[in-house]
Amino acid sequence: MDKLESHFLYPAALFASEKPFQINTILGSCVAVCFWDTILKTGGMCHYMLPYWNGEGLASPKYGNIAIEKLLEKLYSLGSKKINIIAKVFGGGEVIETKNPMFHIGDRNIQFAWEQLKELNIRVVSSSVGGKNGRKIIFNTETGEVKQRYVQNQIKT
Repeated sequence: MDKLESHFLYPAALFASEKPFQINTILGSCVAVCFWDTILKTGGMCHYMLPYWNGEGLASPKYGNIAIEKLLEKLYSLGSKKINIIAKVFGGGEVIETKNPMFHIGDRNIQFAWEQLKELNIRVVSSSVGGKNGRKIIFNTETGEVKQRYVQNQIKT
């Protein structure tokens, strides 16, 4: 088998292609949602930083409610049908220690993903969320497989 083309997904971005790709990203408190079409064997990923867009400024994929919707639209434009799409959810680690619950962005991002996917009636088949470490994930859009490695927090003294 030929080696897949690789795409690095930056925060506040999404990527999907009908051509097979290996999508790579690194997550801290951000969440990545991988969608995979079980029939067409294609997929995509979004990487969002905050759960909700407040309606001001640009409606970018920096926000979960924009990113998930735009990624689904992209997959539909490639021929996917909602009934054939499954989801995998990653990230939302609390990589910055804080006692203020307003700053528990990882938890808020995770909660949003679960609520949004339930509302959209898209089945989540696997997830790795929360905890204290970041993650590096690699999503094969041809097979739907996601590989994950934890990233240890660096403590400077």
